[in-house]
Amino acid sequence: MDTTSARPLDGRTALVTGAASGIGRACAEVLAEAGARVHVVDLAADPALRLAERIGGVAHVADLADPEAVEALPADADIVVNNAGLQHLAPVHEFPLERFTLMQRVMVEAPFRILRRTLPHMYARRWGRVVNISSVHGLRASPFKSAYVTAKHALEGLSKTVALEGAPYGVTSNCINPGYVRTPLVEHQIAAQALAHGVPEEEVVERVLLERTAVKRLVEPVEVARLALYLCLPHAACLTGASLPLDGAWTAN
Repeated sequence: MDTTSARPLDGRTALVTGAASGIGRACAEVLAEAGARVHVVDLAADPALRLAERIGGVAHVADLADPEAVEALPADADIVVNNAGLQHLAPVHEFPLERFTLMQRVMVEAPFRILRRTLPHMYARRWGRVVNISSVHGLRASPFKSAYVTAKHALEGLSKTVALEGAPYGVTSNCINPGYVRTPLVEHQIAAQALAHGVPEEEVVERVLLERTAVKRLVEPVEVARLALYLCLPHAACLTGASLPLDGAWTAN
């Protein structure tokens, strides 16, 4: 790797899940700008294909809830960004079982399967970077988000285990823990809560989403992506097994 180049990831291959929009798209764009060849993985075919064409990557239309689809993804990634996720809000006693299972498959089992297949390649090259897009909810709980909180806490444990196992091979594994990010998933939550409570969307953002944060704005996807890139650079070789809050001081409380 040329550490002095404007493209420090030349010669590296990255795999980004949930890459057609939001944080995933920003990560794919930033890693490609840094020189990586990016596998763009998403269930949404057209946006994935358009993004891959634009950044010189390869699109893979895959349902991460389908183990066979996950096992068919490339195993030659030097960098894995586990980003894909979904949300559902309900009290535990009313939470749909099938939705809980789906969320664990996409947000826990799929990252495990992807790493199980890609780590041997990283180990053979004596270099690898695993970036797990967790959440502040990987460190804190909120009511009505049992499946999401459970999945993100599990991803934290997987990330730390990979950090311990991968260290002798030059492989790092970290979690990024954003607060609320300006993504389609969050925008849908804002619209739904505004409709349910009969209040403007701006009020939902200020009084609900940003209530616990000191920095009173949503995190931008590119901010998460730039932190992901930082974790892939040489000076982050000893930064592993960490959970890095990008949450406007939410977890400082």
